[in-house]
Amino acid sequence: MSKLSIAVNADDHLQGNPSAECSLVEYGDYQCPYCGEAYPVVKRIQRHFGKRLSFVFRNFPLSQMHPWAERAAEVAEFAGANGKFWNMHDLLFENQEGLGDALFLKLTEMLELSPSQLESAIEEQTYRARVRADFAGGARSGVNGTPTFFINGERHNGPFDFDSLRKAIERKLKLYVPSISE
Repeated sequence: MSKLSIAVNADDHLQGNPSAECSLVEYGDYQCPYCGEAYPVVKRIQRHFGKRLSFVFRNFPLSQMHPWAERAAEVAEFAGANGKFWNMHDLLFENQEGLGDALFLKLTEMLELSPSQLESAIEEQTYRARVRADFAGGARSGVNGTPTFFINGERHNGPFDFDSLRKAIERKLKLYVPSISE
């Protein structure tokens, strides 16, 4: 079983309780349709486990298949540098079908951030190193597609539907008791 090569740390975008019993790390791509499917599942998992779970999102843009993925990740990082990573993260997934420069500027304005500062950051590739560092860490951890999840540092190789992720997290929390039929 693959393990995270870079442990969850202060540089990560972490949502929830930083000292939670369980951490869920997703390597994701804002343009990936499977990540789009996983987005509401993760939200539901977070509500289900509450303070027992922390969630970390790391960028893994599959740029050869998804031409807007790396730019979207840079936009999220720009928002993060301005204290609004999770707002932008959610908006990017909720508007996944329309990814492109016009949407990025619109979302930036919605979050009351500066479109001109975003344009400068994109042009100067201010956040590209951060995005590529996430990608490299994922590659070292054995990530080869998106979404890829790690639960307490171990790769989750099963499906990412609600019940599968819930059971995998419950196993880590030692809450899951399989039924006789499993």
